[in-house]
Amino acid sequence: MTGLSTGLKKKLTMSECKVETNGTVTIVNNKFEVMLNPSSYSHKHSICYSQKKTFGQLGNDSKFSSVSPENISFSMVIDGTGVVNLPIAGVGSPDVKTQIEQLNTIVYKYDGEDHEPNQIRLLWGSLKFFGRLESMSVEYTLFKPSGEPLRAKVNLSFTGFLSKEEAALKANKSSPDLSHIVEVKAGDTLPLLCYRVYKDSSYYTEVAKINKLIDFRHLTPGSILHFPPLR
Repeated sequence: MTGLSTGLKKKLTMSECKVETNGTVTIVNNKFEVMLNPSSYSHKHSICYSQKKTFGQLGNDSKFSSVSPENISFSMVIDGTGVVNLPIAGVGSPDVKTQIEQLNTIVYKYDGEDHEPNQIRLLWGSLKFFGRLESMSVEYTLFKPSGEPLRAKVNLSFTGFLSKEEAALKANKSSPDLSHIVEVKAGDTLPLLCYRVYKDSSYYTEVAKINKLIDFRHLTPGSILHFPPLR
């Protein structure tokens, strides 16, 4: 039964993940559950374009380069006063420092085996996001007389990742952000080939340099040319 039907409130959880060499994702038991759900979150999508300028050109003709990883960002409150979570008998309320350390273990800890920070799954309602921590900042807002923090606002930002299976489905193999190896056919010219690959024939001088062509006006049928990704 769902939380709506049972009256239970679902909380945002951040779980550690392992990405296998074949691209499959496994959820590890280590997780952090927020005390208070964020009041909002931001889900960002962005696309990169390359812009080639020519001398005297007034405007830029933007060419698709790649799709950037998605980004999720939100703020949450960590409370150690006991107001949000009732104190545990014989233990008391979990202090802010301990909760921050628990969060760090999940999202910030450097994995010595994989030589990179943990991959994380964010799960809350319809939100299911896989990514890695991009930034984290903590603002302490309430203190004991001793100076120990009693409340903190944590700002988190995660950048997404795709498994190999997902990346293969989304990749456009004819995209100009990928390398192309082209066999020259009779009648081909370098500007024509550049237009086929990049949709812009003006790249022919750069392609000629990369392929070390002495006479790019006369291409030899059967020769192989390398067309690099747009930058």
